[in-house]
Amino acid sequence: MNQNSPNQSHKQEKRSNTKYPILKPLWIGLLIDVLGFYIIIPYIPSLIKIFNATPFLIGLLLATNAVFSLVSAPIWGKLSDKYGRKPILLIAEAGTCSAFLILGFSNSLSMFFIARIVDGIFGGNFPLTKAIITDAVPPKDRGVQMTNVGVVMTIAGLVAPGLGGFLSVFLIFGATYPMALPGLVAAGFSFLTIITTQFFIEETWPKSKREKAQKEIKIKIHIWENKGALYLLTQFALHTLSFITYVSTLAVFITLILGYNTLGVSFLLTVSGISRAIVRFSVFPPTMRKLGERNMTILGLSILMVTFLYIGIFARVYPEPWIFIVLMIFASYGVSCSRGILMSRVTQSVTPKEIGKINGYTTTLDSLAQIIGPIVGTLLLENFNPAVFGSFMAILALGAFLMDFKVIAPLIQKKQFKIEEQLQMKL
Repeated sequence: MNQNSPNQSHKQEKRSNTKYPILKPLWIGLLIDVLGFYIIIPYIPSLIKIFNATPFLIGLLLATNAVFSLVSAPIWGKLSDKYGRKPILLIAEAGTCSAFLILGFSNSLSMFFIARIVDGIFGGNFPLTKAIITDAVPPKDRGVQMTNVGVVMTIAGLVAPGLGGFLSVFLIFGATYPMALPGLVAAGFSFLTIITTQFFIEETWPKSKREKAQKEIKIKIHIWENKGALYLLTQFALHTLSFITYVSTLAVFITLILGYNTLGVSFLLTVSGISRAIVRFSVFPPTMRKLGERNMTILGLSILMVTFLYIGIFARVYPEPWIFIVLMIFASYGVSCSRGILMSRVTQSVTPKEIGKINGYTTTLDSLAQIIGPIVGTLLLENFNPAVFGSFMAILALGAFLMDFKVIAPLIQKKQFKIEEQLQMKL
């Protein structure tokens, strides 16, 4: 993979903001959906007290969603390859809305588990979003567009925790349904996502394109025979396991180490979100222009590796909120520098016919990480061994970092690029 020059990166960024208006409704819909999920996060530690549960049991609750997403995500990806992105995305969003409604009227841990299961079964939003980006954006601009997923997460992380903390003050059904208000608000956000998708998002993989792709592309490289794709999927797996272990146990970590309740967790996440947004929108663009995608990924993975190691040290030696906020900012910046580009590389290792499938695989890896991360993370935190917790994430990040120094199957990727560009010209 060739490193982009500063001028090329600047042109890519400028082009990404004006050339793909079709993606604007997608970002709005994704933001609304992520907001619905993020306002739930500050409540996670309070469930330990309400239901007299252990952190490990809450970790299992978080992992339940991912267990079912593990099975469903590739299915949603394949269905979108066959029937188009938009109808499948609408079905997935309707399922997410239903899951939030169940969550709102949950009065026991078993009901919470059911809500998480339903959400996992319909967990096709992210692989379909990535497939739409891949359909609409050629390889040369795709890395920049994939990083916009991180922008959406940053904005959601800025707004949603504070909103969740504010909603915690109003117990509209008392203690009987502790998640009633945030669950209903999240369901409302999810319903707005459905409206946005239905009326504003265009189909990027219509029947005409599906038929042409079937006829035009004669070369088929099976993913499990594609060594470049396997290598990049492995790298993405190491990265995503380290990242999701961190983010899925964040609220529990703040509660155990700093002793904060729902309002305290909400406040700390909001302050951190504001700081991350400032860094993301002020530091990230010029760094991207100067370094290019290859070096940007190396920088991001190295930042994550060091930051995760320091999180374990911080918890034992300097348990101060402001230090943790600084570490959260560095972790967010490291993810912004690496995650979107890694996802883009994976999509560039296969033919257009396999885009839905490969995005289903990356979501499957996310699901595996969401199973392993919360369980392992809460086990380590429950035993109060933050140094091991930080080291676990740092070692995974180190693996992804070292793998980035190998250029993967350039001839295969050039061949795929040529096929994809020819197909997009014909379509």
